[in-house]
Amino acid sequence: MSAPLTIIGSGMAGIGLLRALRAQDAERPITLITADSGDDYSKPLLSTGLAKRLPPERLAARSALQVAEQLHAVTRTHTRVDAIDTASRTLTVGRETLPWSELVLATGAAPAIPFPVPEAVAGRVFTINDLDDYRDFHAALAALGRPGRIAIVGAGLVGCEFANDLLAGGHEVSLVAPEAAPLPRLLPEPLGRALGVAFEEAGMALALEVGVTALEAAGNAVGLALDDGSRLDADLVLVATGLAPRTALAEAAGLAVSAAGIHVDRWLAASAPGVYALGDVACVDGVNAMYVQPLQASAKALARTLGGTPTPVSYGAWPVVVKTPLLPVVALPPTRPPARWRIEGEAGDFTALAEAEDGRLIGFALTGACVRRKVELARAAPPLLG
Repeated sequence: MSAPLTIIGSGMAGIGLLRALRAQDAERPITLITADSGDDYSKPLLSTGLAKRLPPERLAARSALQVAEQLHAVTRTHTRVDAIDTASRTLTVGRETLPWSELVLATGAAPAIPFPVPEAVAGRVFTINDLDDYRDFHAALAALGRPGRIAIVGAGLVGCEFANDLLAGGHEVSLVAPEAAPLPRLLPEPLGRALGVAFEEAGMALALEVGVTALEAAGNAVGLALDDGSRLDADLVLVATGLAPRTALAEAAGLAVSAAGIHVDRWLAASAPGVYALGDVACVDGVNAMYVQPLQASAKALARTLGGTPTPVSYGAWPVVVKTPLLPVVALPPTRPPARWRIEGEAGDFTALAEAEDGRLIGFALTGACVRRKVELARAAPPLLG
């Protein structure tokens, strides 16, 4: 029997690729290896389920067993790959050596926590990056038996979405971040401040321009010491301070990697023959776009390439829609610093245009009622990866 095409990782990238491969070839041997439970779910739902009080099982479209049966793949869950040998085209899993014909790394990215988490509070400090994480946090909320005091550290996309979701779910939310306004990577500061105002008017507490210096046990709570000398107590802490591509396995195998991810070309091929990468772990021709649309485009293109029709991936001008119903936000961040931001609007309804020196539109950000301009402006903006 020939060695299977092997996918490492069962997030939207890994399962999305498996689904695309099966759409064109029902019989090819495929093995899916994942360190987590292997359930098929939509990651964006993680930051909308708490307000709806959805249990984890409601977020999973299919179990790992159903994935294996319906997509005709050998699926190994809760399994960590220890090493990749690109010369012999094998994987080491514990004491096993597994052959592969072609290998796809869809290992995603891991939450980065910028401060120590003492053992005394580790059970009350969380990150949410997959369905297993959601299960743990959901269980901790349920164990409180009442609305919780939740401190969210980080005011980027993930932090703001969970802050909005938890507040809508009836919890007391504090948002802590070193920046002057929420969503600093997506919004110019005036628009970020508008989102902050919407959060505060809804009852959220904002602690901005401060960092966390230490966590400590405070009875049944967690005490957060802040660098302005103040202190915040919370039942649970959710850390949303960014993601780092999981490149250790690839780097140990000698593949070209950097802080931006595993380096791949437009065909998603890594620096060793037969090895590919996609999703949050992949830096495609210098671009790592940790959003759903680039991931889906990559899965479709790579399936065609692996099916014998080499297909380069391209990313359009795809705006990011932030799930903050308290103030709708859409942004297409420029890939380089703009010469200027041209900002118009008032009372939370803002349009911000990122312009190059020659006046060309290279990105935009929209809040409130102005999000209706999303399609119009996206048509005028350059593709992320043309």
